[in-house]
Amino acid sequence: MAWDFVAAILAWAAFFLFRKVVIDNDRFQDVNQVFRDSNFWWGIVLLPVAWCCFYAFQGTYKNVYRKSRLKELEMTLMASVIGVIVIFFTLLLDDHISSYHNYYLSFLMLFLFHFGITYLGRLVITSHTAKLVHTRRIGFPTLLVGSGRKAFTTFQDLENQAVYSGNIFKGFVQVNGHVDEDLLKVMPRLGSLSDINAIIEQYHIEEVIFAVEDCQNDKINQIIFLLDRRDDVLIKITPDLRDIIYGTVKINSIFHSPLITINPRPMEEWQYSAKRLLDILLSLLALVLLSPVFLVTALIVKCTSPGPVFYAQERIGYRGKPFKMHKFRSMYIDAESAGPALSKDDDPRITPFGRIMRKYRLDEIPQFYNVLKGTMSIVGPRPERQYFIDQIVERAPEYLLLQKVKPGITSWGQVKYGYAENVDEMVERLRYDLLYMENMSLATDIKILLYTVIIIFQGRGK
Repeated sequence: MAWDFVAAILAWAAFFLFRKVVIDNDRFQDVNQVFRDSNFWWGIVLLPVAWCCFYAFQGTYKNVYRKSRLKELEMTLMASVIGVIVIFFTLLLDDHISSYHNYYLSFLMLFLFHFGITYLGRLVITSHTAKLVHTRRIGFPTLLVGSGRKAFTTFQDLENQAVYSGNIFKGFVQVNGHVDEDLLKVMPRLGSLSDINAIIEQYHIEEVIFAVEDCQNDKINQIIFLLDRRDDVLIKITPDLRDIIYGTVKINSIFHSPLITINPRPMEEWQYSAKRLLDILLSLLALVLLSPVFLVTALIVKCTSPGPVFYAQERIGYRGKPFKMHKFRSMYIDAESAGPALSKDDDPRITPFGRIMRKYRLDEIPQFYNVLKGTMSIVGPRPERQYFIDQIVERAPEYLLLQKVKPGITSWGQVKYGYAENVDEMVERLRYDLLYMENMSLATDIKILLYTVIIIFQGRGK
């Protein structure tokens, strides 16, 4: 970040001097003319801050130890093109320049100065970081899941590869009763599968590598689903011949051992930043524009049935953390005195006005407050209570994958299927939410949001 800040200053200064010396040479008198121009100093002060904010938005400063030089080149090139276009059209287009040719030349030189200086420093830093990893001076605490011969072979492959990938093995997790003697000689046994989350926390594990025998794959699926909801742990799996034939194995480095990497983040980092920004802006807009509806709904709820206006219920959200989800109360008080139960179309617990609220989803307006707090997103899988999650996971352990992202006010599952009345329908709706995870993007969110608005205006909320 320090280099990016300095590079932005150097690039702007070099570009400004180029403009004066080459393009405005007929009016250029001396170097002091540059320093007397207020635009020069505004650029020196504001542009470096703007560039660093843009890079942070892009996700440049995350996972810096895992970056390759090619990935760094790609990110720098894309950011430079976008940033220079913005600068050119907002700051430079109205400048007095003698010809259109000079406009193109200005754009090209601003891009070359900025990209060249920025990437030069980044290349040095990334190369130095890669050297620290390859020479084992820094690395990633790693847990090996498996206790048989395949686990030991995987360890040997990673330790003896031509270019060290940075895995610092803290130990292994025993999968069955058998433990390979050679494996015990090179690393300690840290526990069994049931201890895996505690081991990750205790040893600050950053990578988990699954190396189990083929006959044990079904046994660990649920463990992978459980871990995959964490975006702070990278999951890798040793491939078999079938994976290679089907094209599942993607090589990221010529010298590293081939492993299947489960992507911990469904979207690019910049899209997460944009999604959060849109959540905040749209929630603020919704709370302002819908404030009359908010007040009228609150008054009707208060006047039509005894009890509080708002209803807060504990749901399970991002990374399995519980939070309080807020709604307008649509049921009579003590509606769940007999225990947790899902609502139905003809549910006698729902108040008369509650049916109207549910039809037009007015009861969910307070959830924009959850979005502003950051516990929810506008679009994402609907959060459920732990009581029902336990039942869903028994039949569909892949449900835990949904906890990789924040829950939402609306979802693909709701648009396609509506509210679930029982666990069977929850499992049925799950496939739409998993499809959302596989196709997660800003464009998908916008489509879901538009269809949700149509459903609300048509009064088709279930």
